[in-house]
Order: sequence, then structure tokens, then C-alpha cells
Amino acid sequence: MDKKIEVRTLPIELRAEEDNKKIVGYAAVYDQLSEDLGGFKEKIKKGAFASSIKRDDIKLLFNHDPNYVLGRSINGTLKLEEDDHGLKIEAVPPETSFAKDLITLMERGDIDQMSFGFIVNKDEWDTSNEDLPIRTLLDVELFDVSPVTFPAFPQTNVGVRSAEETYKEYRKSQKPDPPKRKIIDTLKLKQKLIEK
Repeated sequence: MDKKIEVRTLPIELRAEEDNKKIVGYAAVYDQLSEDLGGFKEKIKKGAFASSIKRDDIKLLFNHDPNYVLGRSINGTLKLEEDDHGLKIEAVPPETSFAKDLITLMERGDIDQMSFGFIVNKDEWDTSNEDLPIRTLLDVELFDVSPVTFPAFPQTNVGVRSAEETYKEYRKSQKPDPPKRKIIDTLKLKQKLIEK
């Protein structure tokens, strides 16, 4: 199975701190079950982001749009930290018009959710409930965290697959190949029957 970018949006804490205009919040929360993502639920294990936040250059974008960069981990304008609750983010956005507009929208409460884009390096599936299995993300490669307008998967983004496609790929990988049918040559079969 090829590894592809997935996106999750969660109704979680996100705020603009008025004193110094920081964006602070959680991009992901641990051990919380998601809603039904198209045939399965999902949760994130503590430590799932640990390797990535030490190694990767992660961006803070608005609505996952690379035209609206608010910070990045490699230069320290975005700080990412795992604590007992989840993946905490903190950033001082640039002095740009779109960043100022975003802070205003966050202060009003118009934008109060975050999303993250990732590739799964390691996960596990609990299929004890066949109707609604649970996927646990154990290790992911994080690309970006984003304050978002809509709490949904951006289906139009190239390279982003929906959770439903993720589950279909998992189910496909778990099913054994169908038994190979023998092709019977009817002429040879008739000849064998006649000889008997």
C-alpha cells in the first residue's frame, strides 16, 4: 500500500492570545475516539508525533493552503510539543494582512478548529467490532497543522484521500486472495467421461 497524505479535522481548543497575538491550541488530542470516518473510528496514541516533530519541517498554514504560511518549525516560528493531552502548538504569526485577519476571526470565535496533514508510518486496527473497527495512529509523519474554516476533509485537494478510502484500502489488504478457480477444458472432460 502506497503511503498517502491524510487530513483530520477536530473540534479542539484553538485560541488567539490577545496580549501578544499568539496562536495557541491543540492540533490533535490523544486517546479520544473520532466520529465514524466512513466505516471506522480513529484515535491517536500519545507519542505518535514524537519522531516527526523532532525531525521534520512542519508548517502552520491557514486551511492547509501553502499560500498562507503562519509559521514553521525549522525556524522556530512554530513550536510543537507533545504533552499528556495531545499535540500542542504555539506560534507568533507574521505581520501580514491575512494573519491579522485570521487573529481577528479567531478572537471572535469564527475559526476555532484545527486540522493536521500526515502520512501514517505505523497504525494498528482493532477489529473486534466488525461493524465499526478502531484504527489507532501510532507513528505519523506530520506535514502541517492548520486553523480551518470548515471541519471536514478537503476532498478536492490533490493527494488527500478521505478516511473512507483509507478504510477500504485497509480492508482490501486484510482479505486473502480469492481461491483460484481451475479452468476446466470441457472437451477434455467429455473425452475422459467417454473413456470411462
